[in-house]
Amino acid sequence: MVSVLVRYENMKQKILITGITGFVGSHMADYLIVREDVQLFGTKRWNLSRLRNIRHLLDDSRLTIIDCDITDPVSVNNLIKTVMPDKIFHFAAESFVSPSWLHPSHYMDVNYKGTVNIMEACRAAGINPRMLIAGSPEEHGDIKPEELPITESTVLRPVNTYAVTKVAQDLIGYVYHRSYGMNIIRTRAFNHEGPRRDNVFGLAWYAYQIARIEKGKPIRQAQGRPILETGHTGDKRNFTHIKDMIEGYFLAIEKCTPGELYLIGSDEQDHICTFKEALEKMIKLSTAKNIEVKVNPKYVRPTALPFLIGDTKKFRDLTGWKPKIGLDQLLVDILDYWRDFVKNERY
Repeated sequence: MVSVLVRYENMKQKILITGITGFVGSHMADYLIVREDVQLFGTKRWNLSRLRNIRHLLDDSRLTIIDCDITDPVSVNNLIKTVMPDKIFHFAAESFVSPSWLHPSHYMDVNYKGTVNIMEACRAAGINPRMLIAGSPEEHGDIKPEELPITESTVLRPVNTYAVTKVAQDLIGYVYHRSYGMNIIRTRAFNHEGPRRDNVFGLAWYAYQIARIEKGKPIRQAQGRPILETGHTGDKRNFTHIKDMIEGYFLAIEKCTPGELYLIGSDEQDHICTFKEALEKMIKLSTAKNIEVKVNPKYVRPTALPFLIGDTKKFRDLTGWKPKIGLDQLLVDILDYWRDFVKNERY
């Protein structure tokens, strides 16, 4: 019996999620941990990672958490030699755009150099796992209306530092595929939202403020009326629920061709709206009354991206993926997450 169990364990594919404590990484952990054919590993930074997103998994024997700073080659080499993964979902990143103007070198260290460190560690260990790189439509940058929808061949005109680091990450992945035959799956996922998204991001920020207003604890108010602060809300996006996106990422690493680029996102018209329209829907879903929306200049980026709407036909035709969760349910899920958060928050 013991020898049979050992053989079974050895048959399991070892999957590594970098950035498992983050928004996307934690949801991927939820998706994978129930699979009997998977031995799951995740990375966290020993003194910086917030564990609230995976607190329900911390005592699960099916998951092994390893301390690793992807900017440190020694740390990454130790990680890869320990796990020897069959697949890597590379989600560890600096993903909030606004601070990237103030910390350009740090963003490059994490997003570009961190990716290089992982690929070099795999080469040093003599393994060639399938590795998914999670890119961003921000890489396309300054897109004109006549250039929509964005496809895999659309020009890149990045207008923020974060986007430049993601372009670099994507292209170095292509270089390692062409130069060393590495199984790099390149993706660009359009706006994906849902529970656990940090409240520095648009929809999460709106929901957090609404949840506080519902509890009678607005961040700002004037003459007894609650104020909801925003940045620029005119940009239009196609929004995808995180659970749908996770399924897309899984299909990508299973079915997509290494070296190729794939766009992933909701093309359906009822998933496309401006941030202002999404906020208006959220306010209608709220129990709070008389919310006044005001633009705060400190939340306005130096450069805006009015249109990031993609055509994901290439990915859909290959994988059969399509979103199952609508925009209204997405907004409800975000609101409910932040309502629960605020209920337990110390002011």
